[in-house]
Amino acid sequence: MLEDRSCLVPRDFPRESNWAACMNYSVDRIEAQRGKRPLEHNQENEVLQRKLPKRSDSPNGEVALDDQAGNQHNTADNSDSSSLIPVIGRDNSISCLIHCSRSDYGAIASLNTSFRSLIRSGELYRLRRQNGVVEHWVYFSCQLLEWEAFDPTRSRWMHLPSMDPNECFVFSDKESLAVGTELLVFGKEILSHVIYRYSILTNTWSSGMQMNAPRCLFGSASLREIAILAGGCDSQGKILSSAELYNSEKGTWKTLPSMNKPRKMCSAVFMDKKFYVIGGIGGTESISRLTCGEEYDLETGKWTEIPSMSPVRADADTPAASEAPPLVAVVNNDLYAADYAEMAVRKYDKKNKAWVSIGRLPERAASMNGWGLAFRACGDKLIVIGGPRAMGEGHIEVNAWVPSEGPPQWNLLGRKRSGSFVYNCAVMGC
Repeated sequence: MLEDRSCLVPRDFPRESNWAACMNYSVDRIEAQRGKRPLEHNQENEVLQRKLPKRSDSPNGEVALDDQAGNQHNTADNSDSSSLIPVIGRDNSISCLIHCSRSDYGAIASLNTSFRSLIRSGELYRLRRQNGVVEHWVYFSCQLLEWEAFDPTRSRWMHLPSMDPNECFVFSDKESLAVGTELLVFGKEILSHVIYRYSILTNTWSSGMQMNAPRCLFGSASLREIAILAGGCDSQGKILSSAELYNSEKGTWKTLPSMNKPRKMCSAVFMDKKFYVIGGIGGTESISRLTCGEEYDLETGKWTEIPSMSPVRADADTPAASEAPPLVAVVNNDLYAADYAEMAVRKYDKKNKAWVSIGRLPERAASMNGWGLAFRACGDKLIVIGGPRAMGEGHIEVNAWVPSEGPPQWNLLGRKRSGSFVYNCAVMGC
């Protein structure tokens, strides 16, 4: 808990809930102390519009400062780095920072080295989580090695640095997962599985991390700083029933009890503080669709099989391996599915253990047997990422619907020229 130092805050310090205004106040006071007139602030970009050294903005707000300009800037601004903003003290400085949008963290990081160290350490994100401050950004790939980030609040598109794997990884099956402040991309190199990790703290990719039992084609979901991965295939193609828990803060993998059934090409979600694996392929012949789901209780460490939990269509004629894993997402502990064949949205009735159609998907959200279409939860919204089929370069669209506001009514949040096939997608909330 942060110490309450409200009695130390100057009388003219902003008291309203506009935390960006607090940051502006503090920076202006610093400028005034240097004999400079405070800069005027644009309401939408209050912090970003300040005079800063040359930088390249990145998807996490991280800033690549010009070394010389950055050193000069830090020398001038870092007279009392331990208190961040000396006028209001360290604790009040942090209180302001955790309520600022992480889109602004790049500009804030360039104020002095203490700000930069605080943001890059991950401490701010831990404090945001403790105080219930969460922003959900969407990360997706429409090119084999290229990733985009989308901020749905500001409708802002950002490009991540390119990955640099070998050709085998480029063309292998890949899964993605956002957990804590990391985006993980799982694939296969020539002789082994590999994980590439993108950190929003450093705006860089790295590799070398390994699961206890490497796998692909698994189901996964994250809850704050932890994630669970279940099922999938090993390097010999054997379908697995095993599961692992990853803690992004500790960087550790923990083997969990195995599921009741081995399965691959399944989906997973967290709901009601439990982890669910839904659908997939398994059975005695390892080629059958599984209509059941499995529930993992984190407190008891036990799996429970749930009949008819997968939104698989009973009349499907397409071979099981040709269909994408179930397109499912959870908002406010309610489970939804995208039926790509009927272009419908379905909701899971927990009491009757049945799926009910409740509306339509966006009309321009095309797919190939479910492949190429992303259906995700993004805070209190369901989002669909995709686009109409097109030869060559097309457009990608992000559509959103808030289930608590009534039947599906999709709003277009963003549209840009891009490939219209989504290879991988993950939502990071931090």
